[in-house]
Amino acid sequence: MTHATRVHRLLKIISLIRAHPGMTPARLSTECSVGERQIFRDLNELQAAGIPIQFDHATTGYRVSGECFLPPVQLTPEEALAISVLCEHIAQTEQIPFTRPAWAALTKIHANLPESVRDDIGKLVGSMVVRTAQSVPSDGQASVYEKVQHAIATRTALRCRYDSLNPDTNDDEEFDFEPYALFFSVRAWYAVGYHAGRDAIRSLKLGRFTAITSTARPYEVPADFSLDAHLANAWRMMPSDRDYHIKIHFSPAFAETVTETRWHRTQQVEFGEDGSAIFQCTVSGLDEIVWWILSMGPHCEVISPPELRDRVRELARDTAALYE
Repeated sequence: MTHATRVHRLLKIISLIRAHPGMTPARLSTECSVGERQIFRDLNELQAAGIPIQFDHATTGYRVSGECFLPPVQLTPEEALAISVLCEHIAQTEQIPFTRPAWAALTKIHANLPESVRDDIGKLVGSMVVRTAQSVPSDGQASVYEKVQHAIATRTALRCRYDSLNPDTNDDEEFDFEPYALFFSVRAWYAVGYHAGRDAIRSLKLGRFTAITSTARPYEVPADFSLDAHLANAWRMMPSDRDYHIKIHFSPAFAETVTETRWHRTQQVEFGEDGSAIFQCTVSGLDEIVWWILSMGPHCEVISPPELRDRVRELARDTAALYE
């Protein structure tokens, strides 16, 4: 092992612990590809050098207390370009709301880049454009975002009112909400967590909160909670209690275009000799995918399940009636 390799590993250990307080020797061992004995030797060496690394008995891991000096991050031109493109076109324009601070961070990164790299990036960034399905945050949404973010960080519950857009729901009803995660999907931010009024985990759109107040009541995120597991096979972000196997036929004129995108994690595509395609996936609930199918117009036909086929037919008929 060279001296450079050892120094690189020591710096990596500091970065990992600072980024993830509570890092255990086992995780450090995995991340650094060395044994735990070597990790303990490295930790002792860092502490002897004055790096304030301490063992936290509450998390059974290590953390860096106070401030310590680290050299500036050394980015390759490719890494710097990728960050610049994302910050220029996603964060600066807030195509994803509340990401503008990343643009401010980028200016600090640029200041530490070599002049030649800055010049190359400046030439390339202008010729690269990223556009997503941009959203427009409603008034007051920034405050909701900050309160949900603070609740997650401090593990303190919220007292809320929410406009569900459901005529059968009493939107004046207050409820306690314990947010587990913030989740951005397509055009909007959602808070995923325990809704005491429904006694279930729900995904609530930030723009639909009509009142939100921080409380002092603590809560804990279930140890087995996972956003991926909660969303399961949802088409986007609204899982249902039932999974459906979806089978859709796309016409030859549209088949290649639609199959170039990974729409769902379970999708499978089989092309026919005439260029048409059979698109299949397993989806939790039909409420979201039905609108995606309608957006494809006459280029696709639902083969199964019958419930989805009936829904599309009824909605298409109602839409056509508007133009008769």
